[in-house]
Amino acid sequence: MNEDVTTLVIAAGAAAVAAAVLGWFLRTYLYERALRRKQEFFGLPDNSECLLVVSRDTGGDGAVARNDVFALLELAAVIKNCRAKAQVISGETAQQGFGERTELCIGGPMANRRMAAHLHSLLPGVSVNTDSEPGPDRGAFVIGSERYRLENGSVEHVLLARLTAGEEGRPVFLACGQRSITNQAAARYLAKHHVKLSRRHGAGGNFVLLLKVVNSQAYGPDVVELVQDVTKAATTPQPKLTTSKDT
Repeated sequence: MNEDVTTLVIAAGAAAVAAAVLGWFLRTYLYERALRRKQEFFGLPDNSECLLVVSRDTGGDGAVARNDVFALLELAAVIKNCRAKAQVISGETAQQGFGERTELCIGGPMANRRMAAHLHSLLPGVSVNTDSEPGPDRGAFVIGSERYRLENGSVEHVLLARLTAGEEGRPVFLACGQRSITNQAAARYLAKHHVKLSRRHGAGGNFVLLLKVVNSQAYGPDVVELVQDVTKAATTPQPKLTTSKDT
């Protein structure tokens, strides 16, 4: 009888150990699979390098805007989780092509010269009103035939894009907002919803999304709505609709 009990105890212990080991392997497998999908979406395999391109504060002192710093922190966490490394450079001094390394470019075309170049090269269907004079269209986006005005602190827009170009095919991510707080909102949206975006557009798929940041003066960058997928309109050259300082 005692031998039977001992055998049962040993068998139960062995089963528990086997279950624990199997569970550990399963969790590790699922984690690694999710990581590989994340790395594929961001174009960041183990030990790879990427560029974080930031804009200068339009205040004129050359510093990075406070909300853009927060956007960098959002993206830095993603890069670290992908086991990759980041190099932070200014959009005013960046002089290199795209496709060789993943790039995450933050800021509007007025404060980020590289963003202006990307809009011209990759999103010919998008123009941004960069007129310095006050007016209803200041900061407005024109995407295809639609115009999206800026309502300061109330309704603000930002373009979030994943685009591939160049021989190597590493993606360029753009967060081009009407205000710096919208850049942070786009970075947070990308970090939070990358799994959903990968499923919807494919791990290597391109997309251009127009997001709306609602009542930022009360909620900051937290309340974000997807207006629509504007990939086709944004990537299709359109006739110039205005003669102002649109980019």
